[in-house]
Amino acid sequence: MAIGINLKLLRKRLGKSQEEVANNLSLTRSSYSGYENNVAQPNLDSLILFSDYYRVSIDDLVRKDFEKYKESEWEKIDKGLSADVKGQKLRVLTAMVDENNEDIIEMVSMKASAGYTAGYADPDYIKVLPTFHLPFLSKDRKYRSFPIKGDSMPPVVEGSYVVAEFIQNWMSIRSGTPCIVVTKDEGIVFKVVHNLLSSKQSFQLCSTNTFYDPYMVHGNDILEIWKFVNYISPELPEVRLDDKELSKTLQGLQQEVHELKSMIKN
Repeated sequence: MAIGINLKLLRKRLGKSQEEVANNLSLTRSSYSGYENNVAQPNLDSLILFSDYYRVSIDDLVRKDFEKYKESEWEKIDKGLSADVKGQKLRVLTAMVDENNEDIIEMVSMKASAGYTAGYADPDYIKVLPTFHLPFLSKDRKYRSFPIKGDSMPPVVEGSYVVAEFIQNWMSIRSGTPCIVVTKDEGIVFKVVHNLLSSKQSFQLCSTNTFYDPYMVHGNDILEIWKFVNYISPELPEVRLDDKELSKTLQGLQQEVHELKSMIKN
């Protein structure tokens, strides 16, 4: 493991001394120096501390060799963004195919959704999901269906299933696009996405139900993004009249009342 050299490179990138970093993390200088020099190995609590401080994932900190990083990769770390938002490295997507070797749509049930963040890349998890075809969808793209919980995204009600397209390059997502976002903390959420990766390395997730406030999710905390295609619902959406139709209806009622009054007078 290259933890020691990685910590040293991250610290120097920030232009800080060992004592400064140790003070910021409430550690002794000798403890921090020991980690950098591989005299001691950090425990899980310390790894979490370093991960939060340097804004890199624990996996990168433990597994990768930062000495081999190019400047473009360091720039991502400087921005606090270690996720491959452009999808330049192939995202590992476990998927099912039919007898003709064509992709089929996996349905993540309400029960299975609880384990999705742990099983989304596990073939044993994916292969037991129910599957189906929608012949009008493109065969060149990958789709999956996800269950909807709660009332934050009307007209898509709880109990519906959203069919969504896998997105490789997150930078390509246009603001205002409804998406299934799979996060490390929340799991599967369905929201309208505003792409702020370039400025804040994050997405703003908004609900169509204005009772719920928008919130930010950092790119490093996202596992997958799937763009909304259509949905399957047990309920027919409530039809609401727009202002023009409402005005026309009121005028019609007024006309009927006027005619009734005329008939009564006569």
